[in-house]
Amino acid sequence: MKRNMGNADRVIRLVVAAILVGVYYLGVFNDTVGYLLLAVAAIFTFTSIVSICPLYAIFGIKTCSRTSAK
Repeated sequence: MKRNMGNADRVIRLVVAAILVGVYYLGVFNDTVGYLLLAVAAIFTFTSIVSICPLYAIFGIKTCSRTSAK
């Protein structure tokens, strides 16, 4: 698959993932919601690392510049 996420989008996702993990470890939510937050954080982290978002591919969204797409 071709890269469809730009650097700004990747950084934002990593920051949101870190916040979600922090909220989980602070115990703000109960177990079920906490596990859901961890799952979302894991998905955000994975998509940031590989620079590919499946939802972006489905909707035809690209936040990366044309020259950096591989």
